[in-house]
Amino acid sequence: MGNATRKRRSTPARRAIAAAAALILGAGGLVAANVYASAGEGWSGRGGDERNDTKQQTVQRLSTIDCPDVGNELREVPDSARAEVDRELANLDTQITDAYQRFAETKRQLEQDPNAAQNIILGPLASKRTAAIDRIAISIGRSAERPEGLKALARCTLRADDNQNNGDNNDNGNNGNNGNGNGNNEGDNDQGQGQGGNGGQAGNGPAADDFVEIQSVQPNVSEPRQRRGASRGTFSTDCGVNANGKFNSDNIIVAPGVSNGAHHMHDYVGNQANDAFASDRDLARGATTCRNQGDRSTYYWPVLRIQNGADERDANEDGGGNDQNVGQIQRPAEVELKFVGNPKSRVTAMPRFLRIITGDAKAFTNGDANANASWSCTGFEDRQLKDKYPLCPEGSDVVRTFNFQSCWDGKNTDSANHRTHVAFAQEDGSCPRGFRAIPQLQQRIVYDIPAERNFAVDSFPEQLHKPITDHGDFINVFNKRLMNRMVSCINDGRNCR
Repeated sequence: MGNATRKRRSTPARRAIAAAAALILGAGGLVAANVYASAGEGWSGRGGDERNDTKQQTVQRLSTIDCPDVGNELREVPDSARAEVDRELANLDTQITDAYQRFAETKRQLEQDPNAAQNIILGPLASKRTAAIDRIAISIGRSAERPEGLKALARCTLRADDNQNNGDNNDNGNNGNNGNGNGNNEGDNDQGQGQGGNGGQAGNGPAADDFVEIQSVQPNVSEPRQRRGASRGTFSTDCGVNANGKFNSDNIIVAPGVSNGAHHMHDYVGNQANDAFASDRDLARGATTCRNQGDRSTYYWPVLRIQNGADERDANEDGGGNDQNVGQIQRPAEVELKFVGNPKSRVTAMPRFLRIITGDAKAFTNGDANANASWSCTGFEDRQLKDKYPLCPEGSDVVRTFNFQSCWDGKNTDSANHRTHVAFAQEDGSCPRGFRAIPQLQQRIVYDIPAERNFAVDSFPEQLHKPITDHGDFINVFNKRLMNRMVSCINDGRNCR
């Protein structure tokens, strides 16, 4: 595995995170505590009587730390406060990761007294989160109205992994693109032991019921009808498959200036200057793996690993084993990057350095409102899954697809929550009021991997490597000439490269 480039800072040595998110029995396989909700107010999703009945029991379920996403609540952040706010948001993620370490270190005590979790895990975490949230509010308040109500986001819960995603997703293989997949699951539910599809080699996912055979899924893809005035052309750019092995656990969009801001490893194609400390100027001057050198854009996504018991080179590094991401990183067999038009109107040029995130890295705890990546198999791409990994038949490969937002507010290249400056087109293809259509990036990544329940994307530790947390990131660094050519091709109905 290639090393991250231009790493100028390092995080304090802190982690040695446990092999399991909530291990209770260390030697006899993975058994996790069915622990209670925050503030001592009972068990997550259960009544008081059941809490008393099951208080001392351990079950084969992994538990996850469920914290409100503060970044999603920040709609306006002054430019003068942006750097400090971004650092504190990254600090909130680090606090959750550290809480997993404390969870493992106190496993014997928690086994004897699950209620100790409030004092050992949730209370200290809430205190640290309150301090970070206060610093965010103070920073914003120096040059704008201080946000109210953020302190209510400080408390987290511990909840069992019952594969329900806070009740937002059921086990029917729901979603995909414009339809529902049939989630007929094979294997036992809630297996927390062994490796590969049964709690994972690191103990925090994937689970057996995160997988479904693609042949059991009903076709669920429909395309919006092309209307008069539609822009029917395409523009494809070839940027390779990350053959040179550029990986790091930074995220320049969400956590600029913060090493290991993603807490999981990313694959990169295109711009080679991308790390947490790269400026727009660095990106403009960066080398690119794209065949057309006018495209210096950066395209990145969480790596996909096979959990086969073999260590990757990052087994003892941040973003890898230190953040509970283990197994061998898989190089894509194919990466397709294509920009398409709008079914109702012409498109306009993207501004240079426009940043777009599609999907939600925290969808398992946030809910699926922003989940957008989908999974399928070659030969079956009319069947798309959002919250399941596909098991493909012989001769068929795993496919990840990202369809990015295609409407822009006409003013901003980014926003405080990295979402509100762009939007998805509405059902008829039109953009929301105040937005204009831009070329839509469609990203298709193909993997030639065995049809076994032992692969997963990297994730934040508390997201348990769920497929619904998959996401893609893009920063537009096309030069003006090539961007104008793209727009012309798409609006004129041509297919260009």
